[in-house]
Amino acid sequence: MVFRRSIYDDQPNAHKRFMEKLDARIRNHDREIEKMCNFHHQGFVDAITELLKVRADAEKLMGQVTDTNRRLQEAGREVTAQTEEVIRCRIQQRNMATTVEKLQLCIPVLEMYSKLKEQLESKRYYAALKTMEQLEKVFIPRVSQYRFCQIMAENLPRLREEIKEISMSDLKDFLESIRKHSDKVGETAMRQAQQHRTFNSAVAKQASIGHYTKPVYFLNGQTHTQNGLMIDDDTGDDEEADEEILTAQDLVDFSPVYRCLHIYTVLGDRETFENYYRKQRKKQARLVLQPQANMHETVEGYRRYFNQIVGFFVVEDHILHATRGLVTRAFTDELWNMALSKIIAVLRTHSSYCDDPDLVLELKNLIVIFADTLQGYGFLVNRLFDLLFEVRDQYNETLLKKWALVFREIFELDNYSPIPVETEEEYKLVVSRFPFHDAEIEKQDFPKKLPMSQSVPQIYTQVKELIYASLKFSESLHRSSTEIDDMLRKSTNLLLTRTLSSCLQNLIKKPHIGLTELVQIIINTTHLEQACKYLEEFITNITNVSPETVHTTRLYGLATFKDARHAAEGEIYTKLNQKIDEFIQLADYEWGMAESDGRASGYLMDLINFLRSTFQVFTHLPNNNNDHASMSGKVAQTACMSACKHLSTSLMQMLLDTELKQISMGAIQQFNLDVIQCELFASSEPVPGFQGDTLQLAFIDLRQLLDLFMVWDWSTYLADYGQPTSKYLRVNPATALALLEKMKDTSKKNNIFSQFRKNDRDKQKLIETVVKQLRSLVNVN
Repeated sequence: MVFRRSIYDDQPNAHKRFMEKLDARIRNHDREIEKMCNFHHQGFVDAITELLKVRADAEKLMGQVTDTNRRLQEAGREVTAQTEEVIRCRIQQRNMATTVEKLQLCIPVLEMYSKLKEQLESKRYYAALKTMEQLEKVFIPRVSQYRFCQIMAENLPRLREEIKEISMSDLKDFLESIRKHSDKVGETAMRQAQQHRTFNSAVAKQASIGHYTKPVYFLNGQTHTQNGLMIDDDTGDDEEADEEILTAQDLVDFSPVYRCLHIYTVLGDRETFENYYRKQRKKQARLVLQPQANMHETVEGYRRYFNQIVGFFVVEDHILHATRGLVTRAFTDELWNMALSKIIAVLRTHSSYCDDPDLVLELKNLIVIFADTLQGYGFLVNRLFDLLFEVRDQYNETLLKKWALVFREIFELDNYSPIPVETEEEYKLVVSRFPFHDAEIEKQDFPKKLPMSQSVPQIYTQVKELIYASLKFSESLHRSSTEIDDMLRKSTNLLLTRTLSSCLQNLIKKPHIGLTELVQIIINTTHLEQACKYLEEFITNITNVSPETVHTTRLYGLATFKDARHAAEGEIYTKLNQKIDEFIQLADYEWGMAESDGRASGYLMDLINFLRSTFQVFTHLPNNNNDHASMSGKVAQTACMSACKHLSTSLMQMLLDTELKQISMGAIQQFNLDVIQCELFASSEPVPGFQGDTLQLAFIDLRQLLDLFMVWDWSTYLADYGQPTSKYLRVNPATALALLEKMKDTSKKNNIFSQFRKNDRDKQKLIETVVKQLRSLVNVN
C-alpha cells in the first residue's frame, strides 16, 4: 500500500522502480510454473502408454463375443419358428369358436341398426326414433361389452341430434318459404275481405233501391254519386270473385311445422322448439314491419307492405288453431300489439311525405281493407281507425295544397270583367254552375252581362269538388252521418278560410292587378259570400243532417270574403295613393320665383286628369241591382276621399319640407293656383254621392293657410286664434311659423314684400313681430 501510494504521490523515479519490481515478480512466477510442469509430466506419459495396451485386448474380446452370439442364433432359429406356428394355430381355433358364438348375439343388433339407417335415409324420422329406443333398451344391453356396440350407443344421441337438426332445417326452410309467400297469402286474404265488404255494400245498396238517388258527379276520372258510391265499369272484380277461394293451407305447406313439433315432443325437447319458433317469428315480424324507403311514392308500395303483414298474421292464426300450444293467443296478441305500434309509426312517417291526395285516398282505402281483414281474424284494430283521423288531416292538407294551385290558376286565367252571355243556353249553363238569381238581369234581352267574372262559377264548382273529395275519405270509416257532416264542413271551412283566403290576399297584392281588377274582385267576393248558404244546403243534401242540429259546424266563408273585400278596398286606396306620389315626385317648383306663371303646374293637371278618368271607371262599373250600385258607389266615394286627402297631405308636406329653406311670394301664388285646380276637381263631383262641399273639405287646411299668406291677414288670425268662428281655424301656429320662417329669409335678400309696404324696415319689423307671436302660441300649445 505504501509502495502503491508512492506511485500516486509522484515521487522521484517511483514509476521506474515500480516497473523493475513488477518484472522481477513476473520472473518468479514463471519459474514456479515451469517447476510444476516438470513435476507432473512423467505421470501423464505413463497413463497414455497403459491405455494403448488395453485397447488391443478390448478389440480381441469384442470379436469373440460376436462369434459366440452368431452360433447361438443359428442354433435356436428353427425351434423358435416351430413354436410360434403352434401358438398361432391354437389362437386361431379359439378365436373362431368365440367369433361364431358372439356373432349369433350381434346379428340382431346389426340388423336393427341397418333398419335404422334405412329409416333415416327414407326420412322416416319418427320410426327411426322408435328403432333407436328398441336398440337402447333391448338389443345393445345384450352385447354392450363390445366396442362396436359402444360405438352404436355413442352414435344414437348423435343420430337423434341429426334428426333434430334435419327437422329444424326443414322448419327453417318452412320459415323462409312462408316469408316469401306472406305477400301472396296477405294479398289473397285482403282480396277476400274486400270482396266480402263489396258484397255487403251491394246488399245494402239493393235494400235501398226505391229511395231518392242523388245526381252523379265525376272525380279523378271515376264516376261517383253524392251518397259516396263509386260506379266502375271494370269487371275485374267479378272475375276475381269467380276464382276459387284459397286459404293459407292452399298456399303454404305446414307439414314441416307439424313434423318438427312432433319430433321435438318425442325427444322431450318441445319447449326448446316452441321458444325457437317464437323467437324466429318475432324476428320475421320485425323484418316484415320494416318498410321500403320509397314506399310512400306509389300505392303499390303500401299494398305490398300491408300484404306481407296480413300474410304473416294469417299464418300465425292458422298455427294457433292447428297446433296445440306452439303459439298462444297471448303470444299472437303480443306480436300484434308490437306490430300495430310499428305500423302506426311507419304510416305516420310515410304519409307525411305524400303530397298527392289521390295517393292518400288510396292509402286510406288500403288501411280500411287491412283493418277489416285482420279484424276478421280476431285482432283489435281500433287504433288503426284512430290513425285514419290523422291520415284524414294529411289528406285535407294535400287537398288544400292541390286546390291552392287550382285557385291560383283560375285567378291567373280570369279576365276580371263581367261574364258576357249571348244566348239563353249560355245563361243557363252559367246558372247551373253557380247559384245566381237576379230578376232585373233575367228581364234584359240577350246579349247581356252578368256582374261577376268567370272565376266566380269556377271557384264555386271547385269548392263543391273539394267537398266531394272529402266525402270520398269518409267512406267505409264506420262513422255516423253527423260525424261525416262535421268532417265535410270543417274541410270546407279550411278551404275557405285558409286556402282561398290566402289566394285572394296574394292576388290582391300582385303588382299587375289594377284598380279595375280590384273592383271586380270586390264584386266577385260579394257573390261568393252570397253563395255560401247554397254550399251549406249542398252539404246538408249529401249527409241528410239538418243544419239546425246541435253542434253542427257552420261555414265561415262570410268572414273570408269580407276580409278579402276589405283588403281589396285597402289595396285600391293604396294604389291610388302610390300613383299620386308618383305624380307628386314630378313636381318641379321654382321656389324663388318673383311671380307665378298664371296657370297651374303641368304635373298637377296630369294628376287630376288621371284621377278623373280613374273615377269614371268606377262609375261605369255594372250596377244592375241596388247592392252593386251601393257597393261600387261606396268604394268609389271612399277612394275619392282618400285620394283627395292624400293629395292635400302631400302638397302640405311639400310646402313644409325641412330641406326647403326659402319660399317667395311668387311661389306661394303658383302653389295657390295648383290648389285651386284641386278644389275645382273636388267641386266637379268626380264621384256622385257626396253631400255639399264634403270633398272640398279635404283641401281646407291648405286653402286657409294659403289665404292667410296671400291676404297677409295676420291681425285677424292672431286676434281670432282659438275662436270657433275664426276665419283661419284650420291653420296651426306651428305650420304658419314654419312657412313664415322660409319667407322671412327670402325677404331679407329679395325684398319680396315691396308690393305691400314700401318701407323695408317696417315690413321686416312686422314679420319679426308676427314670428314672435306665433312662437308664443306654439309654446303655449
